[in-house]
Amino acid sequence: MVSRLKEEIRKKCTEMGVPMVGFASSDQWDRPPFQPWVPEEFRPKAILPETRSAIVLGMPITLPIIETAPSIAYHVLYETVNRLLDQSTYLLSNYLGKKGYASMSIPRDGYGHLSVLKDRPVAFFSHRHAAYLAGLGTFGMNNVILTREYGPRVRFGTIFTAAEIEPDRIMEGDLCIKCMRCVDACPAKALPGQEYPQRLTDKDACLMENLKLLERYISPCGICLKVCPIGEDRKLFDREDASIYDEGDKRHEALHRAWRHVRSYGARHSQ
Repeated sequence: MVSRLKEEIRKKCTEMGVPMVGFASSDQWDRPPFQPWVPEEFRPKAILPETRSAIVLGMPITLPIIETAPSIAYHVLYETVNRLLDQSTYLLSNYLGKKGYASMSIPRDGYGHLSVLKDRPVAFFSHRHAAYLAGLGTFGMNNVILTREYGPRVRFGTIFTAAEIEPDRIMEGDLCIKCMRCVDACPAKALPGQEYPQRLTDKDACLMENLKLLERYISPCGICLKVCPIGEDRKLFDREDASIYDEGDKRHEALHRAWRHVRSYGARHSQ
């Protein structure tokens, strides 16, 4: 019954157009795989005590669109994927409810506006850590999840359910190759580089950069995601050489010209 339910969920995700799904046991949050780890009040059973399993859905950000970031194109795609994730996790939680399992979908972004993160720079639940426990990827130097399929260019949503589903294995090894492209490209200089994970992302610096972009309608930043060389999506678009993002790269002037064109319209210009 349990294995059949897992396959039903995978089939349902395929029907909804969700390409990535992973499963974790709620008990895994109580066995920290590394430090620092998720505090107790941010864990699934603290938010929904009935939780036995967490189901994590992943949807990709299209590489050629994030290559224009920061831009109105990426801004709109980001919001679109968030809405699709929220819709998919909601529909799946209702599907499980009808089968007799108490379930709850977790909103993709657990905060009302970037400005509220000034005083408390965290959401009430971390989808990144859920994705890690569900075997969908490993953490990169920019403190986001890297996946084999799309590198860090994935958004995640989570369902808590009372159904006891066999968890997937945590991914072995480390997808991050420590190339430092994300560290060097960060316009806010918010990534600690070799000091990670002992020192994490400077959230204040990252937040201030994104608040400036929000005023221009082109948040989030996205630069650390687009320059990451990890991901099979790079093969599809013939982007395996991440040096194409280097300023002044004359070999790929056509691409740079296209990105400048998209960034030049639909948003306020910087002062």
